[in-house]
Amino acid sequence: MALRVILDSNFLLIPSKFQIDIFEGLMNLLNQRFEPILLSSTYNELQTMAEKGSPRLRKKAELALKLAGKCSIIDVEHGREETQDNVIIRTASEWKCPVATNDRELRNRLRAKGLPVIFLRGRGHLELEGAL
Repeated sequence: MALRVILDSNFLLIPSKFQIDIFEGLMNLLNQRFEPILLSSTYNELQTMAEKGSPRLRKKAELALKLAGKCSIIDVEHGREETQDNVIIRTASEWKCPVATNDRELRNRLRAKGLPVIFLRGRGHLELEGAL
């Protein structure tokens, strides 16, 4: 069975900013089969960015939505008072799987819960914090 990796919206924006193939980077970093997961709430967030963001953000979000085609989109409950980060943390905790994000606050919260985090280091390569 492939390792599930939950992708945050800002992780899917990396290719438009740094010209990095995140899927190849994940394959090299993890050195095993993995399944990129996009939570439905994250997908909806990217759609909102593509529709209502600034022209520059719209373009980046449209590319991110194309990349989302390589992911399994999983429908998750999103409580009315629940933030997007909370949905990601809750799901990663339940599944005991890593999260790919460049959001510093989310990374800190995930690490505090003992969950592995994948992030972009120095504009050039992906790095893993924590044990799989």
